[in-house]
Amino acid sequence: MAEAVVLIASGDLRLSANRVCWPAQQAAEAAVMAAIRSLGRDVVRGHEEDPVKGHGFIDSQKYGMEVFRRIPTTAPLVVCEAVWQYSHHVLHGLITHKGPILTVANWSGQWPGLVGMLNLNGSLSKAGVQFSSLWSEDFTDEAFLGGLRSWLETGRVTHDLSHVRPLAGLSLPDEPSATGRKVAQAMRASKAIMGVFDEGCMGMYNAIIPDELLHPTGLYKERLSQSALYAAMREVSDAEAQEVRDWYNARGVHFVTGSNDATELTDAQILTQCKMYIAAVRIAHEFGCDTIGIQYQQGLKDICPASDLVEGTLNNVERPPVRHAQTGEVLYEGEALPHFNEVDECAGIDGLVTYRLWRALGYSPENTLHDLRYGEDYTSDGHTDFVWVFEISGAVPPAHLIGGWSGVASERQPPMYFPLGGGTVKGVSKPGEVVWSRVYVEGGALHADLGLAKVVELPAEETQRRWHATTPQWPIMHAVTYGVSRDQMMAKHRSNHIQVAYAPDLEGAQRALAAKAAAFAELGMAVNICGSETGLH
Repeated sequence: MAEAVVLIASGDLRLSANRVCWPAQQAAEAAVMAAIRSLGRDVVRGHEEDPVKGHGFIDSQKYGMEVFRRIPTTAPLVVCEAVWQYSHHVLHGLITHKGPILTVANWSGQWPGLVGMLNLNGSLSKAGVQFSSLWSEDFTDEAFLGGLRSWLETGRVTHDLSHVRPLAGLSLPDEPSATGRKVAQAMRASKAIMGVFDEGCMGMYNAIIPDELLHPTGLYKERLSQSALYAAMREVSDAEAQEVRDWYNARGVHFVTGSNDATELTDAQILTQCKMYIAAVRIAHEFGCDTIGIQYQQGLKDICPASDLVEGTLNNVERPPVRHAQTGEVLYEGEALPHFNEVDECAGIDGLVTYRLWRALGYSPENTLHDLRYGEDYTSDGHTDFVWVFEISGAVPPAHLIGGWSGVASERQPPMYFPLGGGTVKGVSKPGEVVWSRVYVEGGALHADLGLAKVVELPAEETQRRWHATTPQWPIMHAVTYGVSRDQMMAKHRSNHIQVAYAPDLEGAQRALAAKAAAFAELGMAVNICGSETGLH
């Protein structure tokens, strides 16, 4: 008789999030377990619901180790996710598990399980763990059931990866590739500093680049403490913070404020964020950082408002001036200070290379990561496209948004995740052509996947519907990936994050793609070109 399938669920570290998200997780698990039983296999849950905590997630590495001690090492193992999860809660057990592993997510933007699963997939890939992956809206469609049947019978699921072409088999145009190599060579020769405010945000093992892989690119980490950032915030005067707030007001930023600090964005929260912005720039200058990443989610969340307004501001060339506390010199004048959200170091090297390369190409250099959050078909004038929801809590520069700074509505972060509030950089990304990419670690080496996408403008009511199906306080990008389907992207992408940068038109995007591919290859990465319209053959 076949061994019973064991199902587990990794969750958040925050009790409030786990409690709120638990009903969605229960619904997803019930559907997955019903699907397994419909194919003639027994399935059991690997851990119980905790009636005191009010949820049934593995909510810490400590508890995860307890759970895995009870799971037979050869059992077929399903990790079911309907929520954002911390991969390190279960990574230890998955690394040593000997049975087949399947990660599963519900196709929903709600909490979101897709993002959690993609993070876990990226972490497993970095760790060298063999796994398969599936996703579904209701777990009854034939694509899901067929994949599940294959995994139950063979321990593997095979996906279509025909959209992926190794750069080594393609020909790059001379001029943009020369520009890319030149930028990469300059970074490797002159070296650069990545300021990391505490590594390992939210268990994102896949977001940490080992130093020995990073150093050959010319980028070196300056390991900074978020406690130092908070201490520096306390040295910023109220008058300096008010100057930054006045700058925002003068450019038309709409702060959606109230008086209830627990549930609304308040003026005090905004001024604290302004202090964080000034402190971050000053610390970056002190240590000579070319790019920085603030973890925020753990640690800072318990003592100050969110970093998201700060992150988006840092990533914009046009931003409030910050002066040296002693000399009065304007720091990083006329430049953005590229920021990688959630200290995702893979996005950090991508963001810095992109910023310098776009400068060399004469393009607006602002770039950002997004969560690969969700997506649905959208039909207009009889034509249907799959339109992704790219969405992230912070880091999006207003230069990417319709209306620029005046298109920003800063809303309070959800209390479930951000107890002390703080404003976002909410807006809708402008239509245009973008280069998308992801740097990741696999097989003990740096890799990069690149492709092109078109950002489309949807009707206001459709944008609002998608916002409310995800997180309405966050900036949104409606993206159509060229030649990469929903399932192909999910099958290949090795991160919860995707990096995007605008080009002036499709021809310009193709030029930038070639330059970026050459730059990454020059830095020693294994590069894949994904999808169509790339101009490469």
